Parts: sequence; structure tokens; C-alpha cells
Amino acid sequence: MRLTREAKAQHHDEITLAASKMLRERGIERTSLIDLMRTAGLTHGGFYRHFKSKDELVALSASKAFEEVAERFDKRTAEAGPKTALIAYVLEYLSDVHRDDPGMGCMISACGADASRQGAIVRGAFTIGISKLLDLAAEGLSCPDVKRADRAIELGGLMLGALVMARATNDADLSKSILAKARHRALEIIEEKT
Repeated sequence: MRLTREAKAQHHDEITLAASKMLRERGIERTSLIDLMRTAGLTHGGFYRHFKSKDELVALSASKAFEEVAERFDKRTAEAGPKTALIAYVLEYLSDVHRDDPGMGCMISACGADASRQGAIVRGAFTIGISKLLDLAAEGLSCPDVKRADRAIELGGLMLGALVMARATNDADLSKSILAKARHRALEIIEEKT
């Protein structure tokens, strides 16, 4: 049976959405095409009608995840300004909810280590996404313009490291402490004027 263009496009989107969630839950290496296609409600034989390779799918899924974050950021910026958008992002990112739901969370914390071992298409998608997030963060900082890029990297590293540590520990109190201290420091970074 031949699919219509609309049905093929819908399946493509369903696969990409399922992959985005599964990649964040399992990582790149532990996400199999068979499991992914089953989750999308399709047979694994149809995968290559939609994508040239797993790398292409990973890159598209990562790009989609980064775009979702950027869209939320842009919406908040339009509503309340870049600093308020950044504060909201920090509070959301360094929360128990985000820690406990990697499938809907940060693509970098879930797949960053795996991505570093992937080919150019996957690393390229991560590079574009990370650069966009750093630019958005820089806009919300209070420091002089010449320091914003460096400060955004510092803030991103703090947040990412704290989330990974909080997820990795099996000590609930330590996990909460890591997130709380990182939130406190991240908010200080946003307010630093020098």
C-alpha cells in the first residue's frame, strides 16, 4: 500500500517526536530503531522510507528538542523580556520536575556524552542548538556585553553539570541540595553586573 504525502509526513513527524523523547530517556547508543519504530506505532522496515540513517534521525530529533526550548525562550522574552525569560528557564531547568523527567528534558544532559562520539551530522545539530541556547542566555544577563558570551558558557556549564549530578545520585537529599545550590548560583550569575 502506497502512502499519501500527508500520511508519510505525519509518520515522519511521529517518528521524530518519538525519537526525541526516547533519545532523552535512553541516550543515542541505547535507542534501537526497532524499539523506536514500535513506539511510533510503525514497523521497523519503514524507517528508511523516512530517514537515510539513524544519524539523520538523531540530528533531526535533537534539532527539534533545541527548537522547542528556543521557542519557549522566545515566547517568554516577548512577554516579559530576556532577563525574566532566562530566570524562568533556570528555575525550570534546575527543578525536581526536570530532573525526574529526562524524556521531556534537556537533550544535552541526556545525550551530550553520546553526541560527542557521533558523526558530523549529529554533532552539527548539537553545535547549532547549543550555540542558540548560549545566545539566548547571553541576552538575559546583566553583565557588560563584552562578558556575556563567557558568562553564558559559565551559566550553561553550571546548570548542565548540576542536572547531571542531581540525576546521577541515589541520595534524594544530595540531589535536592545540588539543584538548590546551582539555582542560587545561577541566579547570582544572571544578576552580576561586572
